[in-house]
Amino acid sequence: MKQIALIAALLTATAATAQQKATSGPGAMLRGLDKVNGQTVDVEMQNGQTQAVFGLDVALGDCRYPADNPTGDAFAYLTIWEKGKTDQLFDGWMIATSPALNALDHSRYDVWVIRCITPSGD
Repeated sequence: MKQIALIAALLTATAATAQQKATSGPGAMLRGLDKVNGQTVDVEMQNGQTQAVFGLDVALGDCRYPADNPTGDAFAYLTIWEKGKTDQLFDGWMIATSPALNALDHSRYDVWVIRCITPSGD
């Protein structure tokens, strides 16, 4: 029963957020974690760019944030695969404030969205 209530609450929160007007930023700040040695790295990426994060290649499709709150919740479209391989490990939207809602499932590495990069003056 608790799971049903949790799912309902998440869907309600997601629906409310989806109704806000979103703006695309020019890029995103991501954080990577190597679970074996505990090392983290922050990576700034531009939309359309692919970068290595530890043993993964990460492509950023878009990063969106609430138009009326540039420091608000970031949504980034990421495609992630292991270096040298073609099978995607992750392809979809990640939400900065709820990374576990749609997370990368990898035994050694983790990647999540920190924030969108906003145009200067925001």
